[in-house]
Formats: sequence, structure tokens, C-alpha cells
Amino acid sequence: MKLVLICATTLDGFIARHSKEITNWTMDLSLFKKQTMGNTVIMGYNTFKVLDKELEGRNIIVPDKNDRAKDIIDKLTNTVDICYLAGGGKTNSRFIEYITHIYITPHPIIFGSGVGLFNDIQFEYNISLQNTIDVLGDGKLYQYQYKVLK
Repeated sequence: MKLVLICATTLDGFIARHSKEITNWTMDLSLFKKQTMGNTVIMGYNTFKVLDKELEGRNIIVPDKNDRAKDIIDKLTNTVDICYLAGGGKTNSRFIEYITHIYITPHPIIFGSGVGLFNDIQFEYNISLQNTIDVLGDGKLYQYQYKVLK
């Protein structure tokens, strides 16, 4: 199964100013919708609350704090070919060892502090750029699609 971390970030690597922020600064929501439609999406509770109205047409999994990432991945591996991981930082960190691809859209904004893509976890990925998508069609915002090399 392909587990794709999909996210919009600031140039300094933050996904939100705080955990309850409605991220109206993102300009790639239509691409997110197109890519995830009809698929399974894993996300944390706060992210689910923020995006709730945008998630129709997807199988949404919001893990409980006691759910083990391995159990969720094992269950999905037998039923889906692709699953998206859409944050937040705590949830991304819980599933870090299962991520096979990263679709990241860095936006031209800097927060200086906030919710990171991963929460307080040190790791190193070697990644390979597979594709780029011009999000708005004007050459100003791109989604970079990477494969995680393990």
C-alpha cells in the first residue's frame, strides 16, 4: 500500500499557526480534493474538525490516541492501494515509519512558529522527486511529489 503524506506548508515548514487554525492561507485545497476523492484519508481530530466540510466522498480515519498506527496500516494494506495522511503534526509523527510518498505544497508565507509537519521527532528520510504539479496553473505554486527511499 502506498501511504502518501499530503500537506500544504509555509516556507519555514509549518502546517498551521496553532492546532485549531482554519488554514485559509492554503491555495491548494482544490488539488487536495481532486487527489484524495474516493480514497482513504487518515488525519488527526483537530485537522478533521478544521476540514470536516471539505471531506465528503472520502473514507476518513481519525485515530483515537490509543489506536496503534501499525494496526491501522495492517488493516488498510489488505483493502486499499493508496491512503493519504493529512496531518496534523502529531498524527504525521505517529505514522512516520509507514510513509512511502510525500506530496508537499510549500506556500509563499512564513510563520516563524506554529504546528510543524512532524511533532518533536527526529528522523531522516532520503527522498526522490517524482513529479511536480503547477497547482494554480500560473507557475507560482507547485506541489512536489516525492518517493521515500527506504
